[in-house]
Amino acid sequence: MPAVSKENVEHYSWGEGCDGWHLVRTDSLGVIQERVPPGCSEVRHLHRQSEQFFFVLQGTATIECGDEEYLLSPGQGLHIAAGIPHQLLNKADVDLIFTVTSTPPSHGDRVEL
Repeated sequence: MPAVSKENVEHYSWGEGCDGWHLVRTDSLGVIQERVPPGCSEVRHLHRQSEQFFFVLQGTATIECGDEEYLLSPGQGLHIAAGIPHQLLNKADVDLIFTVTSTPPSHGDRVEL
């Protein structure tokens, strides 16, 4: 089994110029690396079953989670339980690169708010 990197896994695009790479994609676990350009964000949503852990590699992530707002720098992460409304934003002036780990995988379990 080869080492996993964004160069040898499935890529997808979302939003306005955002990228994602499926680093792990099984029935019970999803690990994705994503890139969000400055000024971009995802839509506020929740997952009925999936819990997620966001971990910042580069840039600064703003995550609105429930009624709280968190600023995450490289080397910091945030766990979000299933059923909690959240939204990730890049308010900085550099690309945001992070991983998101979901169990079970979050694709198909998203409810936009």
